[in-house]
Amino acid sequence: MVISEMDAAQVAAYFRGKNILITGATGFLGKVLLEKILRIQPDVTRLFLLVRATDDESARQRVQTEVTGREIFQVLREKHGKGFEDFIEEKVCPLAGDVMYEDFGLDTAKLKEVSKVVDIIVNGAATTNFYERYDVSFDTNVLGAKQICALANKCTKLKMLLHVSTAYVCGEQEGLILEKPFMMGDTLREGTHLDIESELNLIKHTQMELKANCATDKAERKTMKELGLKRARHFGWPNTYVFTKAMGEMLLGHLRGDLPVVVIRPSIITSILKEPLPGWMEGVRTIDSVFLGYAKQALKFFLVDPNTIMDVIPGDMVVNSMMVAMLAHSEEQAQTIYHVTSSMSNPASYTTLRESAHRYFVDNPPRGENGEPIQLKEMRFFSTVARLRMYMVIKYKLPLEILHLVNVGLCGVFSGRYNELSGKYRLAMHLIELYAPYTLFKGRFDDMNLEKLRKAMEQNSDGGEYYFDFDPKKINWDDYFYMVHFPGVLNYLA
Repeated sequence: MVISEMDAAQVAAYFRGKNILITGATGFLGKVLLEKILRIQPDVTRLFLLVRATDDESARQRVQTEVTGREIFQVLREKHGKGFEDFIEEKVCPLAGDVMYEDFGLDTAKLKEVSKVVDIIVNGAATTNFYERYDVSFDTNVLGAKQICALANKCTKLKMLLHVSTAYVCGEQEGLILEKPFMMGDTLREGTHLDIESELNLIKHTQMELKANCATDKAERKTMKELGLKRARHFGWPNTYVFTKAMGEMLLGHLRGDLPVVVIRPSIITSILKEPLPGWMEGVRTIDSVFLGYAKQALKFFLVDPNTIMDVIPGDMVVNSMMVAMLAHSEEQAQTIYHVTSSMSNPASYTTLRESAHRYFVDNPPRGENGEPIQLKEMRFFSTVARLRMYMVIKYKLPLEILHLVNVGLCGVFSGRYNELSGKYRLAMHLIELYAPYTLFKGRFDDMNLEKLRKAMEQNSDGGEYYFDFDPKKINWDDYFYMVHFPGVLNYLA
């Protein structure tokens, strides 16, 4: 792969006069991308945002509330002052639709307008819940990729289709994980073959059976969630999310034809490092739920080997790499995979996270509802699932069994309490199973393609007023967690 030298001014100039269709704009990464384009290139022609809504007016209201009304747009808002709303009205065009439908559910006139002018499509729409219903996850993450390709092939001016995936489509592989595409039928378990059409038929058949048996909504939800997890694990993936994202990549590669396609695979995305608002983020990630649980003393233990590498990357670095990749591969009839990760370039261990958190709370002790400082007790870490299971049995399961015996002896006096605690125990064990593949992950993501992209930019590193850095080697993780990320988590997520 040969990439021509670029500089930051060229990247900014690339978006001048462009019409860009973005799916997933209401998500964290979508907002960061949208804000960055509008801030560095006010002469972008139009940004079409596909959002789930009943009509275009509802879509417009949703964008105002969930996207342009958020804190991340405050720099842009201050820049334009009273003209901000007019600027957004001129540049942003919300579209009511859904990636799972043919032509995104757009009417003929709107489809014709979009397909005639769109230069770039960014597909960031995804269902990211690890334990999502199989049908829901399949609709967005798999069929969505199919519909994206179909629409892209109707866009007569299209120069680039960029698809946001996840580095963890690799499953639980160990060692060096390469930036290579999936082929149709690929699986992560030897002796199995994946047929996407058969998976769709299985979903439809299961839905028909549930309907025929007059299943309740709760029963249907449970069945479809368990089906997704069962199918994912059958083929070697740890959960429904990464399984369906892998299938989406397969379809994209299979159906793209001559379309210029870039697949971005970020690892765990964290808060903004530098611009426009350091520390800003939305949506609690795994590491943030641990941090918040520790701050409130609601989480007393966690499944993680402190010596394992925690592959994280700030959200603005992901977006910077996306924008540079769009220029680098514009009108190039090929597919390129990028791991936007840190485990090879600048690995950070969970020990770094723990020590940074400890130092942060020593200097900034959390306070309870009465305003008094909370006495923080050290969190206990378990480096294997077996050790944590044993701890859970001794600490929680045995007392539960004793409570059960007492409850039987007292004719069900404690039934409510037993059921409540038993439910919490089952949920905790379920979450342990879901998160273990990530907190105990042993792989390292090769980023040779991304390194070539970085080097093409480094030749002309003086960006002037523009900033497109995506090199994790420049991050001091301890400083980032202490000075930027932890304050951001407490400010925006707590």
